[in-house]
Amino acid sequence: MSNFDSVINKAKEFLKTNLIEIEKRDDLSQSQKANRIINLFAGVCAGIAIQPIPFADIFVLTPIQVLMGERLAAIWGVPVTESSISAVIKDILKIGGMGLLSQQLAIGAYKTFLPFMGAVTTVPLVYGLTYAIGTVLSEMYKRRSKGESKLSDEELRKIWNESRKKGKEKYKKGNEIK
Repeated sequence: MSNFDSVINKAKEFLKTNLIEIEKRDDLSQSQKANRIINLFAGVCAGIAIQPIPFADIFVLTPIQVLMGERLAAIWGVPVTESSISAVIKDILKIGGMGLLSQQLAIGAYKTFLPFMGAVTTVPLVYGLTYAIGTVLSEMYKRRSKGESKLSDEELRKIWNESRKKGKEKYKKGNEIK
């Protein structure tokens, strides 16, 4: 086996245990699994956001964020159907819609008018946004799996705002020059 094959096999194993079948792991709690998925997807989305095409982010990032929702649902043991994903997306848009819209406009403007600023400003924005989406979805699925009541609009708004801020800070802290 060549070095290239070895690297490919390691990558496949990593993806299997940390993404595709993470819900089957016994060495992590459900919360730890959810946190890994949220951070993984936030990082992927932030990396993709560097691409220079204005206003393309929403069409690329949204399907990735929906996949994150599917993985979180699997972790919490909640069956996901097309209609339930649609309902969750609508709930998130209801709470964060104006923030999402303004961020997409800001990201597009940076890439159009100030392209050199695009990566600097876009990456923490997208990381924080994806982190917030994942955190809200995880809490919704966690409650659903336990038969608890839905999040109120106030609870959703609070989790959204706190986790978006935490995600931005987490990104900045992870990227400080040491």
